[in-house]
Amino acid sequence: MGQIKELQTSLANKIAAGEVVERPGSVVKELLENALDAQATEITIEVEQSGISSIRVVDNGTGIEADDVDLVFHRHATSKLDTDDDLFHIRTLGFRGEALASISSVAKVQLITCTDGLEGLEVYAENGRILERKPAKAKRGTDITVKSLFYNTPARLKYVKSLYTELGKITDIVNRMAMSHPDVRISLYSDGKEILSTNGSGRTNEVMAEIYGMKVAKDLVPIEGDTSDYHLEGFVAKPEHSRSNKHYISIFINGRYIKNFVLNKAILEGYHTLMMIGRYPICYLNIQMDPILVDVNVHPTKLEVRLSKEEQLYSLIVEKIREAFKDRILIPQNDMSKFEKKNKVLHQFEQQKMDFERQQQTSHEDKDSDSTSHDRAEVEDAPTDTDSNNVAAEHRDVSAYQTPSDETESQVSEPSSTDDYAQAQREVLADLENSEDHTTLENSEEDTNNIKGTVSKTPSRRVPYVEVVGQVHGTYIIAQNENGMFMIDQHAAQERIKYEYFRDKIGEVTNEVQDLLIPLTFHFSKDDVMIIEQYKDELEKVGVHLEPFGGHDYIVNSYPVWFPQQEAEEIIKDMIEYVLEHQKVDVNKIREEAAIMMSCKKSIKANHYLKNSEMADLIDQLREAEDPFTCPHGRPIIVNFSNYELERLFKRIV
Repeated sequence: MGQIKELQTSLANKIAAGEVVERPGSVVKELLENALDAQATEITIEVEQSGISSIRVVDNGTGIEADDVDLVFHRHATSKLDTDDDLFHIRTLGFRGEALASISSVAKVQLITCTDGLEGLEVYAENGRILERKPAKAKRGTDITVKSLFYNTPARLKYVKSLYTELGKITDIVNRMAMSHPDVRISLYSDGKEILSTNGSGRTNEVMAEIYGMKVAKDLVPIEGDTSDYHLEGFVAKPEHSRSNKHYISIFINGRYIKNFVLNKAILEGYHTLMMIGRYPICYLNIQMDPILVDVNVHPTKLEVRLSKEEQLYSLIVEKIREAFKDRILIPQNDMSKFEKKNKVLHQFEQQKMDFERQQQTSHEDKDSDSTSHDRAEVEDAPTDTDSNNVAAEHRDVSAYQTPSDETESQVSEPSSTDDYAQAQREVLADLENSEDHTTLENSEEDTNNIKGTVSKTPSRRVPYVEVVGQVHGTYIIAQNENGMFMIDQHAAQERIKYEYFRDKIGEVTNEVQDLLIPLTFHFSKDDVMIIEQYKDELEKVGVHLEPFGGHDYIVNSYPVWFPQQEAEEIIKDMIEYVLEHQKVDVNKIREEAAIMMSCKKSIKANHYLKNSEMADLIDQLREAEDPFTCPHGRPIIVNFSNYELERLFKRIV
C-alpha cells in the first residue's frame, strides 16, 4: 500500500493557518482587508487581551449573501478570481480565499452578516466547520468575532509575545490601513479603551496627525509625481523627526501595504545627506499603477511583491523627495518639553520602585515574625498584574503601541519584580524619545511660523539673517535674531560648504590619471576575481586600471587625479567592494564619497576659536549653500531656540 495520502481538511487548514495566522495581528489584518474589499465606509475593531481572548471587527460593507455563507469557511473559496488572467489584474486586498478558513481552524468564530438591512444570518464555526446557522437581526454589513485564538494549537500560543507587543502589532496594522484608506472611518478599541479613531475625511495628513501627533503632522511635506506607468503621492516628514528604525516608512501599492528593500533605499536616497546614517524618516507613499506591473502572489501574507520597471519608480521617488525639501527651511527647533516629560516619568518610576521595594521588605519582615500570617499577607499585599503596570500604562500614549520592539519581547506576562520595573522604565523612555507630543504647541506656533517666514534679505537663501554673538568651547557659534537664539556647529557648517565645493569640482574633471612610483597591490578570492574580470572594462572607464599580478592578485599603477592623494588606496578598495556587492560601477557615488572625505578632513575642527568676523563670514558662506541644514553625514548644522522656549527655560512662562 502506498504511503502518500491526502491530508484531512482540518489538518490542511491548520497548516495554511500557520502561514496566514501568525499572531492576533494577522487575524485583524485579514478581517480588516475583507471589510475594505466589501466597500465599508465605517469599521470598528475591538480586541480583548491584545486579541488573545477576543477580536471583533464590525463593518457596514456589502455583507455576505446567504448562499455564500457555506463557502466562506472553505479553503480557496473567493469571489475575487475567476480565471488565470484575473491573478494578474488584482485590485482587491484579499484574493486567496484562505482567511476565514485559516482563522476558523485555530479559533472559535461567530459571523453575523446582512446584505439588505432586513434579514441577517448568524453562523458559528469551529475547527474549519460550521456548527450552527440561524436567522438574526442585523444591520447591513458584517460582524465577525474571533475568540480563544490558538486554543487548539498550544504550540502557537506558546510563542505569542507580551500583551504590549501584540497590541503594538495590531495597532501598527490598523494605523497603516487607516493611512491608505483615509476615506474610511476606522476605530480601534483595546479592552474598552479607544486607541485610534479616524474621521473618514479622505485627508491622509489628518490620519497621520492622529497617529504620529500634531507636531509631526505640521512638518509633513506633500509630494506628488507621475511617469508613464506610475502615479506617486504621499507625505514625507522633515529630517528632524527621524527615527532609529524603518518602522515609520509606509509604502502602499494600489492601497496595499508592502515592504520593499529597493523602495526603502530610494526614500533614503531622496533624503540623501539630510538624514544621518542609521536614522530613518517618517514617510507615507501611495503608488498607483496598473496591476499587471505588480505580482502580489509571492508571499502568504502579501507583504512582499515583485515590481516591473522598478528602476523607473526608484528614480521617481528620489526625484520627488529631493524636490520636496529643495526650497524649505529645515532648521530644527529645540523643544524643552520633551526633557521635562522624561524627567517627570523618571521621577514617578523611581517613586514606584521605592514603594515596591518597601512593600517587598515589609513582606520579608512579616515572614520572619510569623510564617503563617505571611502566607495570608503575601496574597493581600503582592502587586497585581494591573497594579504593577499602572505607572507604565499611565504614561503610554498611542505612540507607545506604534513602536513594538522585538528585542524586548517576552512571553504573555506582566512585570512583577524590580527588573521588570527597570525594563518598563527603559521601554517608556524609548517611547518618549521616538514619539512626539500629540498636542499642538499653541504658544510656540507663532514663533515657529515667524522663523519659517524670515529667510533673509535675499529670498533665495534659506538660512535666516542672524547676528553673531559669540562662541562656546571653540566649537559652537552663538547667533541671534528677533525670533530667538541659534547655535551653529562650525565644523559641520564648513564641512557642508566644502562638500558642495569639492562635489562640483570633482564632477567637472575628466578621467585623467597620475602614475604611482610604487604600485598598489590587492588580493581577492577566486569568486571575487570572476566578478572583477566581468567588470574590469567598466572600472577602466573611471580610471581604475587593474593589472593581473599572478594568482588572485592585482596591481594598480595609477589612479584618477580627482582622488585625494592620502585616501587613494582606500577609495580604490571601496570602488572594487562596491562592484563586488552591486555588480556595477557607480562613479558618481564614488566621487561623492571622495568629496565627503575631503570636506571632513579639511574643515575647521572643534576647540578652534574664531574671531567674530570669521564666524560671520562662515555663516554668510553657509547661507549660499544648496542644503545648509545638515553636514554631508546628516548631522544638523543649526539648532534654533525660540524666544518662547528661552522664556520657558527661565520660568518667565510657566
